[in-house]
Amino acid sequence: MAENKFPTEVIDLPSEGKFYPDDSPLKSGKLELKYMTAKEEDILTSQNLIKKGVVIDKLLENLIITPNVHPDDMILGDKNAVMVAARILAYGPEYPAEVTNPNTEQPTTHIFNLADCPFKKANDDVSENKFTVKLPVGKQTVEFKVLTGKEEKQIDLELTQIKKYNPGISRELTTRLKHSIISIDGNADKLEISKAVDNMLSRDSLYLRNQIKDVSPDIIMQQTIDMEGEEVKVDIPMTVNFFWPES
Repeated sequence: MAENKFPTEVIDLPSEGKFYPDDSPLKSGKLELKYMTAKEEDILTSQNLIKKGVVIDKLLENLIITPNVHPDDMILGDKNAVMVAARILAYGPEYPAEVTNPNTEQPTTHIFNLADCPFKKANDDVSENKFTVKLPVGKQTVEFKVLTGKEEKQIDLELTQIKKYNPGISRELTTRLKHSIISIDGNADKLEISKAVDNMLSRDSLYLRNQIKDVSPDIIMQQTIDMEGEEVKVDIPMTVNFFWPES
């Protein structure tokens, strides 16, 4: 029996491919996705996958057509853009969600157009996933990278273990920095990086986190909407209706 051929779309990535090795298929800055079918809707309704927290990853695995690309290969901003594109291809760009007017605290339902969400792209001079900054107080030179989905999962695993043995203590901030930093003053030893992060001055830590945020490509999930006759900028909430719209 001939293999079914499903319609596909080639989408752009916020990173434009600049954050990937030359031999990566993501280096093109584009990705081919197929339209969702009833088979993928079965994935979305799998209670087992939902409980494990992997339902979106399994969905994207099925939708990505570009060979040798896994959702974990992508940096988080690209993965977010792929998720939004998949939702648009499946159910259209209209996304109804409840938002709260930040000025009056009054809730209202607004239909967002996901196709209007712009990309925050990498700077023109970026050529690889490696950045260098000098900390304002400690004066150390820090090399860092933007994390991939695989690294984000490793962080989640480590945080789960930390919480297990040290309940009530959150080490998300330092754990993320330890994974993001490539070297400090040219020293790439992981143990030395770990010690340096634990003892980093708060002002330097904040500065470094802001630098990482500034260079990270993403899709901007914010829009300006009219609320009670006033133009208000709101975050687009990622509710259960994002991939599970009401029938």
